[in-house]
Amino acid sequence: MKKISYILKYWLPLAAALTGVFAFIYLTVQQDMRMGLNDPQIQMAEDAASALASNQPVDSLIPADAPRVDMAKSLAPFLIIYDSSGSPLVSGAVLNGQTPIPPAGVFDYTRQNNEDRVSWQPAPGVRSAAVVVAVNGGRGGFVLAGRNMREVEIRESQLTNTVALGWIASLVVTLVIVAFFEFLRFTRT
Repeated sequence: MKKISYILKYWLPLAAALTGVFAFIYLTVQQDMRMGLNDPQIQMAEDAASALASNQPVDSLIPADAPRVDMAKSLAPFLIIYDSSGSPLVSGAVLNGQTPIPPAGVFDYTRQNNEDRVSWQPAPGVRSAAVVVAVNGGRGGFVLAGRNMREVEIRESQLTNTVALGWIASLVVTLVIVAFFEFLRFTRT
């Protein structure tokens, strides 16, 4: 029993430190993946909002005959332009044959802050990384640029498994090493 208490005395702080290191690694990499997912949408939404603020026609940004992105299936980025009340004007995306509309709170927040970046789930199993930008000038309104999160979520799942496996292996290895050295110490006394 005394050996176990000595082992735990040295191993538990090491286990806590390893847990912190692996949690930091996971959070850093996961956040980098998630934030990078917004990069194309930021540019798309800002450029479109700037064009609309300069009174460019809405259909010059999303022509009526342009193919629509199926949000449930495609990984392609898309644009949707809404009027100042949040009703869609033109859409480069469809979900179940219709233009999806984010919750009203997204437009309220964007109205006050000029931009919102959200993980949007317009239907079960359909998640998009969306950037919403207010159009300041022209007719006003909002531009939403988004893309499906499927591939990044797959990578996040793989990251979780890899980091968890590394964490468990590190805990086991350090426990064995500490136990071995404590065993040597007790056999010499």
